[in-house]
Amino acid sequence: MTHTAPRAASPAAVLDARLVAMRAALDACPTEVPASLAIPARASLDTVAERLALGVDHTVVALFGGTGSGKSSLFNALSSLQFADVGARRPTTSQAAACSWGDDASALLTFLGVDQERRIRRESLLDAADEDELAGLVLLDVPDYDSVTTEHALQVDRLVPLADILVWVLDPQKYADSALHDGYLSRLGARQEDMLILVNHIDELPASGQDHLLADVRALLVQDGLEDVTVLPVSAVRGDNLDRVRRLLIERVARESNAARTAAAELDAIAARLGSTVADAPVLVEDAPRAEVVNALVQASGARAVEASVAASLSKALPGALARPEPPARSAVAAARTQWLTRVTHGLPRAWARSVEEAVAGPDALGAQTAEGVGSVALPSPRSTPIDLAWWAGLLVLLGVVAWAAITLMTGGVDSLLADGRVPAGVLLALAGCVVAGWAAWARRRRAAREAAAYAQLVRRRVDAVVDRGLVSPAAGVLERHAQLRRALGLSG
Repeated sequence: MTHTAPRAASPAAVLDARLVAMRAALDACPTEVPASLAIPARASLDTVAERLALGVDHTVVALFGGTGSGKSSLFNALSSLQFADVGARRPTTSQAAACSWGDDASALLTFLGVDQERRIRRESLLDAADEDELAGLVLLDVPDYDSVTTEHALQVDRLVPLADILVWVLDPQKYADSALHDGYLSRLGARQEDMLILVNHIDELPASGQDHLLADVRALLVQDGLEDVTVLPVSAVRGDNLDRVRRLLIERVARESNAARTAAAELDAIAARLGSTVADAPVLVEDAPRAEVVNALVQASGARAVEASVAASLSKALPGALARPEPPARSAVAAARTQWLTRVTHGLPRAWARSVEEAVAGPDALGAQTAEGVGSVALPSPRSTPIDLAWWAGLLVLLGVVAWAAITLMTGGVDSLLADGRVPAGVLLALAGCVVAGWAAWARRRRAAREAAAYAQLVRRRVDAVVDRGLVSPAAGVLERHAQLRRALGLSG
């Protein structure tokens, strides 16, 4: 049986999950994250959400060029469709056209300003299998940057910062156009990684002039600060280097889009700004402070004295009155609570420590609950009938033998005591009485220790429940919100 590996979450799904987590964490921590940080963070998250709503699983590749550069022909060649307007029908590109591969990119195309009638989607079952490699690509044919129509130039200016890959299609006759270099290329030095220069119509040039042309283009790009940009000679008519261009697009589609990187970077920046609102490390309610506060409350309630009283009194043949627990002193409860809070909130920012302190029970409530819990533990019965019967039976037998021996000696003397084998019988009865009485004394002490331990265990269980209900659970709830915020900020715990 074959097992299919789980499919990795898409960049959009990962970013959306981060966004949801950060919003939920801010909602859960209204008093711990100051408004001066929470309000800007929410505004930034709203901005990221707006961009994510457009989708970041698509890579936008825009073809920019001047009039006659042939970018529309390149668009058709790369998409394997005759969709964009070419020069024979329209001398300039007046409206952006788009071809998308894979998932629906309608929201993104609307945002980019592509009219519904200027969109086509490669999703037909008749598409070649090799189109699958371009899933996620959105290819734009952008209006000419040198158009005399202001609206066209504005479209170009708007799309330049939005495109993931800027493909500049140059005409061999106008590659030195200052409108291109001064107006666009010289300002894009920071985006060299996301740019590609295609010198089109290479089929119209003699082979001897191609190298010189490309050298001139590269020299101009160096002057623009674009020495690392890839330059390729292409021909939309003959197909020169189009396979290489296609391969570059396939490689780029496999990477994270600019939108995804920008959204991830903004979420990282939000997390960094909120980092000061959480502790440097996870904070949990540990067992040691819990055990310490339970011990302190047990001691303050007088339960230890009751335990000692049970152990001492029940071990006696005639037990005395048992000690009783007492309401713990407020000062002792307050001291135990403060020490516990100090241990538990160590390392927390002040706002979180204050939230923990406000969430847990106060000294008065904690003291009252402790007194109620300890007082609800029943004291053991001072006597055990079987043990008492054995004790008194053994003691009576022993006393009876001693009395018999004394009376016999007084009335008949030693000879009368030794006659007829009475001594061995008396000795045996005395030994039996000693054994029974001794066992009863041992059983009484054992019962006393057992009852004292059982009382102490039950008292501790009741006090532990009080501590859990009044301190641990409320604090754990606050610390879970703290952990939720840490996770949302990309921190462990």
